[in-house]
Amino acid sequence: MVFKSKFLAASGLFLSLASLGCAHPGEGHQKRVQEASNAHMVAALNARALEACNQRPEVKARKERAIARRQATFTELRQKRGLKDESFVHRRDDAAFQKWAAVDHNKTGIVDFGQDTPAEDLFASNTSCLLAPDNANGPYFVYQELIRQDVVEDEPGVPMHLEFQFIDVNTCEPADVLVDIWSCNSTGQYSGVSAEGQGGLASSYLRGVQPTDDEGVVNFDTLFPGHYEARASHQHIIVHVGSKILDNGTYTGGVVAHLSQLFFDQKLIDAVEQLEPYNTNQIAQTPNLEDAFAGYGATEEYDPFINYIVLGSDLSSGLFAWAELGLNTSSNWDLYAPYASIWKEGGGSDNPAFNFSIVGTPPPTHG
Repeated sequence: MVFKSKFLAASGLFLSLASLGCAHPGEGHQKRVQEASNAHMVAALNARALEACNQRPEVKARKERAIARRQATFTELRQKRGLKDESFVHRRDDAAFQKWAAVDHNKTGIVDFGQDTPAEDLFASNTSCLLAPDNANGPYFVYQELIRQDVVEDEPGVPMHLEFQFIDVNTCEPADVLVDIWSCNSTGQYSGVSAEGQGGLASSYLRGVQPTDDEGVVNFDTLFPGHYEARASHQHIIVHVGSKILDNGTYTGGVVAHLSQLFFDQKLIDAVEQLEPYNTNQIAQTPNLEDAFAGYGATEEYDPFINYIVLGSDLSSGLFAWAELGLNTSSNWDLYAPYASIWKEGGGSDNPAFNFSIVGTPPPTHG
């Protein structure tokens, strides 16, 4: 399997609109319409139920624990990087995407952290217990990637520690799932795939999998992603339910219950893109509001932008970034999560059954 890395520029938007009709020839049009209708109904019911969920004492207590946990992680990251006494910087389309794009997610600009700044002002999240809309999988998903927290390997770039918390919208409880992340490197190449211009089957940088803990939390050490043609910087996520962890440090089985892409403040992207090696990328940047897939990431209630704090006084010190995502663990979106290749020690292999026609299509859950 060899395909062009410029695929999204030429056909991404077309696929997102048209491939529902051709991606799964065995299903009739009526069944697809019914599937979409059912999904929208479920999303609406979840949204109403979650308003009450947020008022539960145990949910409020979980939010308080999340704030304390993020504060502790931030302090630990600064200590590891020798930044304990250094000041730091802070802050917090569709019409919905434009709404959230206008919000500042930088939590950094307050110098007197720990003295006058309440932790909840820095480490809270405005997306708690909300159903996160699914997004297109894209062509670069690799199956059975390594279960590991640190995915950087030898790649250069701005360090980024990610914390994601997943809540099951059916129960308002932390989700017991396996979380798969990947992103391109600082100059726009993905690892693990044989596509032209990408890292190749023997590479595995910026990819990894983690099981959630008792609070539904996973942590990854990665890099801030670069950009490639027709796409703004973004972070891919797939959530597996019912998977089995294997002795070789990978996983198998289960179903995909959620797939999405998270985005970054435009000001942050612009600042990172001025640094090496990001500034060596010759491909023109695509702003958030011109990204063809950005609109699928937001609803009126859900913010698809990652909250972040710069650990020190400049970006080279790294970022601590976090998000909370609500998902329906009863969902099965395997159809929308085709994998281009399978990881294997010493070099992966192409998936001969890869369904390229569906990679630009999000599940019909965006309402």
